[in-house]
Amino acid sequence: MADSSPPAPPADRPVYVVGGGPGGLAVAYALRARGLRAVVLERSDQVGASWRRHYDRLRLHTTRRLSALPGLPMPRRFGRWPSRDDVVRYLEKYAEHHRLEVVTGVEVHRVERAPDGAGWLLHASGGRELTGAAVVVATGYNHTPRLPRWPGRDTYTGEFLHAGAYRAAGPYAGRDVLVVGVGNTGAEIAVDLADGGASRVRLSVRTAPHLLRRSTAGWPAQYTGVLVRRLPVALVDRLARPVARLSVPDLSAHGLPRPGTGLYSRVRQGSIPVQDAGLIDAVRGGRVEVVAAVDGFEDGRVVLADGERVAPDAVIAATGYVRGLENLVGHLDVLDASGRPVVRGGRSPKNAPGLYFTGFTNPISGMLRELARDAARIAKAVARRDADGVSRLPG
Repeated sequence: MADSSPPAPPADRPVYVVGGGPGGLAVAYALRARGLRAVVLERSDQVGASWRRHYDRLRLHTTRRLSALPGLPMPRRFGRWPSRDDVVRYLEKYAEHHRLEVVTGVEVHRVERAPDGAGWLLHASGGRELTGAAVVVATGYNHTPRLPRWPGRDTYTGEFLHAGAYRAAGPYAGRDVLVVGVGNTGAEIAVDLADGGASRVRLSVRTAPHLLRRSTAGWPAQYTGVLVRRLPVALVDRLARPVARLSVPDLSAHGLPRPGTGLYSRVRQGSIPVQDAGLIDAVRGGRVEVVAAVDGFEDGRVVLADGERVAPDAVIAATGYVRGLENLVGHLDVLDASGRPVVRGGRSPKNAPGLYFTGFTNPISGMLRELARDAARIAKAVARRDADGVSRLPG
């Protein structure tokens, strides 16, 4: 019987890693540790581009120890909760320390099967066509800002921006600001504005989130997330209720009732709990006012779901991101209905062997921790399934 398996690619093709954030760098290191050549393609001019764009106040909600990538601990001087700038410095050092092969200023537009039927062809900026034995897509969870199609938004004459463009509270001192969305980003921006001198801060909430203390009696919430991740959803939901009642005050009178659905049920639906970085005290103290969801805009005002109309000086939309993978790999039938990869980590889609994805979930156990674990799985899979066609590093 004829062998129907695809031909092995020539053994001089690297593994191309698309994206120079923590996920891409971790995979490149894991492949290098197995003696396989990995080339990271980063569209910006530096590694960690998305981290550099985060707001100044940002600190990790995950601990330094459980946020390190494989092969290099985070320095103790970063403290327990590393800052945005610490993370950027760490990523720069990581690439340098491991002598990773990173090519900046190259954006990959499309990935498709190589003409010879083995490996992958990448179409990149500048007319480049690059052929790899395997491809790892690590373009990141926060890739493309998502803005709801609110009716009448073009009638609003105040300042309007996505949270991805927010940096610090200084420009909003003395101004009335509406923050839309109560994920971790929206909650922290609202607190930052209140602390930074905004005259009024309102936080628009459609669905009340689960609130968690980042640490309780010295025990980080992330540790609990790691411990419960593989337990039954219903069990975690039941265990979380009394913990929340003991550690987080009831904010119902301030517009943030306790959610009716279980914490882990919401996580499985893609809604990560909000870890408190000052929001609880700001809401209780009236420095951040919780208001209804935004329904649209009309005559320069913001229309809320309860019928109220407000006229803030600025609206900051903390409405999340989309993965932005459709143009890159959408034609390969490897995305689900929401635009996320059908598999991740060490598994390739059945119809696209040699194509891997990392960083497209937001796990309760911590994004950076899971990126590190994914890196090891991907490198193992490539070494087992695709190594015959991958360039080897010099002895």
